[in-house]
Amino acid sequence: MADPARFELYSYWRTSATYRVRVAFNLKGIQPQEHNVDLDAGEQRSDAFLKINPLGAIPAVIERLGGEAKAPLTQSLAILEFLEETYPSPPLLPADTHARARVRSIAGMLAADTHPLITPRVKKYLTAQPQFDEGAWRAWQTHWFTTGLQAVERRLTGDRETGIFCHGDTVTMADICLASIVVVTRVFKITVAEIPTIDRIVFACEKLDAFGKAEPYRQKGAPIR
Repeated sequence: MADPARFELYSYWRTSATYRVRVAFNLKGIQPQEHNVDLDAGEQRSDAFLKINPLGAIPAVIERLGGEAKAPLTQSLAILEFLEETYPSPPLLPADTHARARVRSIAGMLAADTHPLITPRVKKYLTAQPQFDEGAWRAWQTHWFTTGLQAVERRLTGDRETGIFCHGDTVTMADICLASIVVVTRVFKITVAEIPTIDRIVFACEKLDAFGKAEPYRQKGAPIR
């Protein structure tokens, strides 16, 4: 069990990337100290936070050893890899090298190819353009969520390595990334059709406490539904 004072997590209730890191911390049995960064209020663009992450994006993790803070860690996939290497049990990657690459590939389809297209900074830029209103933004979100998830659905359905979870019968980084996209579609009230394998896998994930505790509406600052 890690020292609860070892890690600080800069987070926000609804973000897909923060959800990924929360789940990984939960699976590893680590409870970081959380600092809420209100994206709607623009706190990610404050001078104080830009010193932590010049991109103004969350999550960010600060590790303290012997009272000394190390350089901030940003990018959810890098943080997941860091936690995996620092706390290898329970593993979030398979032992076999090809299997590890497959899991990373699926994770990348979700966290690198799908999620970046629907972040607040993308919305801010697009909706500042003439004739790109809230309706156009919702159509944009729906298109890219659907494109990404249906591609992953085809991958999972076509690969014999798919089991109860994305790779076999053990949770991996791929499942964390998959669930992170699905939970955010719910926040935005967007439904993606024809993804039965994804629905089945996410249902299996959400029966686990590590995922349930990371659910966006259970976080500090989340609105009451």
